[in-house]
Amino acid sequence: MKYTCALLLYLLVGVAERQTAAIPAGAQKLIASYPDAIAGFSNNYVLFKDNAKLLWDDGIKNKSAKQLLESPDVEDMFTQAYPKGDMLASPQKGIDPGRIRNEAFLKKLYGENRSAVNKNLVQITWCPKLVGQKITVTRLNGVAQQLMKVSKELDEHPELKKYLTNIGGTFNWRYINGTKRLSTHSFGTTIDINTTYSDYWEWACKCTSEDVKVNYRNRIPQAIVDAFERHGFIWGGKWYLYDTMHFEYRPELL
Repeated sequence: MKYTCALLLYLLVGVAERQTAAIPAGAQKLIASYPDAIAGFSNNYVLFKDNAKLLWDDGIKNKSAKQLLESPDVEDMFTQAYPKGDMLASPQKGIDPGRIRNEAFLKKLYGENRSAVNKNLVQITWCPKLVGQKITVTRLNGVAQQLMKVSKELDEHPELKKYLTNIGGTFNWRYINGTKRLSTHSFGTTIDINTTYSDYWEWACKCTSEDVKVNYRNRIPQAIVDAFERHGFIWGGKWYLYDTMHFEYRPELL
């Protein structure tokens, strides 16, 4: 009997391992990062806990940079690896890890429209000791909780205060300037820190063309970037089309 049970356990573990191996690595990261919303993966679909499903791979290969930004499938969000930690060099043209976003996926996580997102917004106090500013973000998928961890960590660094005061914005249902793509601010998952010490490619070129050649610039200390990344937020300063005030919750990329 002892050997029969051991064999059965061995077989069951083998089945589980084969099932996990059949799930694309990116989909596994989504399942791990959003356990409150995502139930699993099957037959090229991400499965949600409300019984909805979303196509993983649309089968279109070799998409152009414009297609990746304007009509990505869920799989495309993992096209470029996000480089956590110190940057060794300025991002090269076309390298914008995290800017490829499947809008339908974000709507499933946070709300289909402004009204739906509004229902899950909460107010938190940003850096209570240094700043004490009230900001509004979503509570879903742990965003507010994780941002409070960032706040608590940065609140112990008075030398960073000037970058952390006068928060540039959090929730704001809107399109990205010059596009018909929703900004992640629309979902309450994003924070812009003090614009006075920030740099943005559109400000530099005075244009909205995503094909423009830009010269990289950044004044945000690495200590701030590290604190955000530790708690699931990517930084727009790691994009060729840089946005150094911008941090958005994308734990699947970290």
